[in-house]
Amino acid sequence: MQEGMWKQQAREPCEVSTKNLALQAQKKLMSKMATKTMANMFIDDTSSEVLDELYRVTKEYTRNRKEAQKIIKNLIKMVVKLGVLYRNNQFNSEELVLVENFRKKVHTLAMTAVSFHQVEFTFDRRVMSNILNECRELLHQAINRHLTAKSHSRVNHVFNHFADCDFLAALYGPSEIYRPHLQKICDGVSKLLDEGSL
Repeated sequence: MQEGMWKQQAREPCEVSTKNLALQAQKKLMSKMATKTMANMFIDDTSSEVLDELYRVTKEYTRNRKEAQKIIKNLIKMVVKLGVLYRNNQFNSEELVLVENFRKKVHTLAMTAVSFHQVEFTFDRRVMSNILNECRELLHQAINRHLTAKSHSRVNHVFNHFADCDFLAALYGPSEIYRPHLQKICDGVSKLLDEGSL
């Protein structure tokens, strides 16, 4: 039976798409280069500052520098790979709708995050967590055909952390430890919203 399968595979035309090979190489390269220094080459200054603050609050909350680095590295990989797929027109019409819905949901998340910070006594961790989980599901659906199980697990790793209600409660809580970081995150997000980047 295996011999029959081998002959069948051998008869199939072996087409090599240079565009696909280039795209795979680009995704692989971006994945390997997802360090903070390389991120600064691809991500604007404001986004980089927001990422720095997200790293700091994550390190503070987890008490684990390596875990915080891994979460932010996975976040950068996620953003860069999504950008590579988008710029290379890899999404079909259904996926483009999902990507657009994801973008709108991220915009809602950004506005909600800033609003909860600016308006006292409005913060609701369940609302933030739900929006983050909706973002996660839209992203999974959009990249499903394009990225590996490892990429999907990176998406889960990032969103499991940021959508965690205890983390959100600590970030928006009264603790002086998190307050300056949240201020800088929201300042950066507000600037990105004003510029139309989010």
